[in-house]
Amino acid sequence: MDNKGKITIKQIIWYFIIFSIIGLIIETMFCFLTTGILESRKGLIWGPFCPVYGVGAVLLILILHSYKEKPVILFVLGSILGNVIEYLLSFLLEAYYGTRFWDYSYLRWNLNGRICILYSAYWGVLSFILVRYLKQYIDIVINKIPNSKKLHIILIVGLIIDGICTVWAVTSYQTRIGMEYYDKRTQTNQTRFEKIKNKIEETLFSNEIMLKTFPNLRYIDNEGNEYYIKDIIKSD
Repeated sequence: MDNKGKITIKQIIWYFIIFSIIGLIIETMFCFLTTGILESRKGLIWGPFCPVYGVGAVLLILILHSYKEKPVILFVLGSILGNVIEYLLSFLLEAYYGTRFWDYSYLRWNLNGRICILYSAYWGVLSFILVRYLKQYIDIVINKIPNSKKLHIILIVGLIIDGICTVWAVTSYQTRIGMEYYDKRTQTNQTRFEKIKNKIEETLFSNEIMLKTFPNLRYIDNEGNEYYIKDIIKSD
């Protein structure tokens, strides 16, 4: 934060990176403690990032940091804002990838499976801890990082490339699964360019890599039925 109390671009970049990593750790531990399964909870194909937490943390800090000394308002607004962020991100990710990364339909008081009352409380608690306590220590760490314009451009470009390649990887993975398990006829009708493209995608984003990185991705068939890809492959 600068001398006028404004949050800088440098802070926003590092908030996103740091909390994407912290979020990945929390998500992985939570999954292991609740299900006994240790699996990848990454949101990007490369790097230890869960961007939902990074985006959420940035927006929570930007909007709520002025309520640091008002804990009740901080908790309530954090719960509401967290729900809005989670709902919109769920919708956007599904539009981008054609699948959901989380689904709360199994919990009571959920809205379209995208948000629920239980996680509203979690968002409130996280907002309180984040803005009132954690942010000040993260700022100490960020202030020790060199204020290099070149470094920050490299980070931004790298994250953008990672995001684009993630969309590419997920899309090609789902298409490949559909071709291999649901419509094998299309494989014989491919042009030379399509065969080369598919070969490159299979090398960069093989089923093994994708299954390990995104174990909970789903495939939607032509009738709108959703299947976990890991179950499709396992049943082969």
